[in-house]
Amino acid sequence: MTATRADLVPTTSPASGRGRPTRWSPAELLPPVLALVLGTVLLLPGHGLWFDELFTAEVGRRPLGEILSAIRDGEGVTSYLAGVPPSYNAPYYVVVHAWMSVPGLGGDTSLRVLSLLATAGGLALVTRAVARLGGTATGVLAGLVLAASPLLLQQSVEARSYGLTVLATGATALGLVRWLQEPPRGLVLFGLAGAGMGLGHWYAVTVLAAFVVAAAVLRGRRALPVVLVGAAAALPACLLVGLNLLNGTGARNAEHLRDTDGRMLGYAVEAWAGGRTPLLWLAVGLAVVGAVRGGGGRGRDLRVLGLTWTCVPLLLLVGAELLRPVYHPRYLLAGLLGLGVLAAAGALAVPRPARAPLAGLLVACALLSSSPLAEREPRERADDLVRTLADVQVAGEPVVAADQRSAIGLDHYVRVLAPRLRADLVLPPDDAPADADRVWLVRRLIDGVPEPTDDDEILLEAGLQLVEERAFRGTQTRLVLQRWEAGG
Repeated sequence: MTATRADLVPTTSPASGRGRPTRWSPAELLPPVLALVLGTVLLLPGHGLWFDELFTAEVGRRPLGEILSAIRDGEGVTSYLAGVPPSYNAPYYVVVHAWMSVPGLGGDTSLRVLSLLATAGGLALVTRAVARLGGTATGVLAGLVLAASPLLLQQSVEARSYGLTVLATGATALGLVRWLQEPPRGLVLFGLAGAGMGLGHWYAVTVLAAFVVAAAVLRGRRALPVVLVGAAAALPACLLVGLNLLNGTGARNAEHLRDTDGRMLGYAVEAWAGGRTPLLWLAVGLAVVGAVRGGGGRGRDLRVLGLTWTCVPLLLLVGAELLRPVYHPRYLLAGLLGLGVLAAAGALAVPRPARAPLAGLLVACALLSSSPLAEREPRERADDLVRTLADVQVAGEPVVAADQRSAIGLDHYVRVLAPRLRADLVLPPDDAPADADRVWLVRRLIDGVPEPTDDDEILLEAGLQLVEERAFRGTQTRLVLQRWEAGG
């Protein structure tokens, strides 16, 4: 059979007509591999879990029915977590439960590995999406910059929902790009992954809105299917927020949010770059170039996607800040991925002789900005405290958790490291016993002072005195182990 002209045309995007490759390149493996390597370096010290991660482990090990009931009713899963229900990021805990149900995957490290694998998968999808719009080099560079960026790298190795949110964001971006190039292909992926973004973290709905805006700008009235699917994809997250409002947990994390007084953009970029580092100035400068010239004369799709991905979430949150504080660096992670995409596009939009040096400098600055993470101290040392307790406590001597944070660390690491302590463990709301000659009291320090507790008065009235204190300082939580004994 004689080949037609169409048979001889390379595989490109038929809808865009821009000659961008739609076939996968092995070079696109570099970003997820880099993320896995850097994440493994951060995991090697084996630091113990801290409060948020301990909460993940505590909820995930519960029966599925118990988790769903706690989500529905806005109740905690243990006595000392009564005021901390797993309602926010609820789907994440269901995923964690499934992950922990697999034999051999119930340990602390495996929870962090889940986040790392999800992050690497998300970067692979972002790389593929950008490569389809701007070429393989741009996609790979964007993925490498993101893989080495401090904010993403830090969140990629914590047992929280941000890794899965990155995975869903990458899949949503790829779905949109497929639709832009070959409609209606990609629309289902866009909708399902977009719903996953909001369920992973509801701030990510702002990125879903950015993708819908990008489609509308690029395709006008033809973007109506994306608008409708995007609205449907946002609905599950809206229902989840509504559930939290109904069960009384709607503002539970409000105390962690900051009012930036209109400076959210600067704070967000600074957080993404790990502080006021060379990466910040270089990335912002190249992002401006990328927004103007990224992808060359035929790269309008890439420029619009990168610009809306970066700006729309920030603008929406700046508007929301007029009503109440909304800023927390990690909450903005999904939107800040767009900054790395724009910066990569800008690095490859300069004159050809400068492209490789600028690209190398951008990746190098990202790696240098992330290098302090390799020497980070543990956020919390409940594991070390329990090991010490196991060495010094004598069976029958009560071990009392004075507050919520002390309780969750003790409960988890007694189960994991020292099961023999279980019989003597006293967790809130129970108080220290008044009939013991020696009591071990674990409590949290706030500004160097133990958090107030009824246990002090109980022990003093029982004739016990504080005779020894050992501090276990983490960068997030400072714990202290106190030994109280009857006075002589």
